[in-house]
Amino acid sequence: MSVPFEINDVPEELNKELLAAFTGEREGFLHVGPKKYLLASAYRNQAAGFYNMEVRPDDLWIVTFPRSGTTWTQEMMWLINNNFDYEKALNTNLMARFPFIDLSTITCEAFKREIIKKNEMDQKGEEEYRGRYLPGYNTVKDMKSPRHLKSHLPLSLLSPKLLDTCKVVYVARNPKDVAVSLFYQNRLLRDIGFEKDFDAFWDLFQRDLVLWAPFWSHVEEAWEKRSHPNLFFLFYEEMKKDLQGVVHRMAEFLNKEVPDKEMDKLVDHLSIESKIGGWRKEFSPELNAKADEWIREHEKFTDLRFEM
Repeated sequence: MSVPFEINDVPEELNKELLAAFTGEREGFLHVGPKKYLLASAYRNQAAGFYNMEVRPDDLWIVTFPRSGTTWTQEMMWLINNNFDYEKALNTNLMARFPFIDLSTITCEAFKREIIKKNEMDQKGEEEYRGRYLPGYNTVKDMKSPRHLKSHLPLSLLSPKLLDTCKVVYVARNPKDVAVSLFYQNRLLRDIGFEKDFDAFWDLFQRDLVLWAPFWSHVEEAWEKRSHPNLFFLFYEEMKKDLQGVVHRMAEFLNKEVPDKEMDKLVDHLSIESKIGGWRKEFSPELNAKADEWIREHEKFTDLRFEM
């Protein structure tokens, strides 16, 4: 199997900078495709598997740039598509109900070996640990239909048959809130291991040097296809402002109904505390001015607009 796009190592000096910033990666970073999506070394041997992955007509996908409201939307989609089975949702991990198929692209082999050695895992322990990082294009082959699948890969790196075959929800969120949320996640996840401050993270984010960036290219790929009947393009900010309205639209997209007796329960279940504009706590006036200029520059080339 092959892919119709190039996969290249990032330039040597840039790779040194990124390895110093993201300490969980041991082997290096990649630029993928004409838009130079930044991915970790593990992606190289998995690219063809994701691009040539078999998709089913009754698959339901969510595709997002990270930290855009993915988990929130997954829960909504799954419950609407599974007759509001809250008991199963409570007793079954979301990762099992709605697998993150490209989780395997984050963690390099060297990091896995370090964890296995550090924790003195026996053969069974190692097999269980490695099992968490098997590529989703293999692990979901035997998954019962309808499958619910999550990916952070941009549409151009997924199956070219995806949109014409199954329903896809794409969620977008304003880049400032995305960057703040991604900053804290990248500090928390050891296999990414970002250890610098937010100003340093924003610099990398703005330079398209965080995993799955460029942010704008990722979102615009879906935005340009928003009229496709199998794509539901959704803003995080819409859900915060009118969750009930989004539930109605989501149900219509999924060819499902939300009975009146279920609506209040579902909206209450999905209620979260996060706010639009949480970025204000992290951005200094100087950094905010820099970010605004970056956003204005990108807005010159698209009609995509975010609520900040």
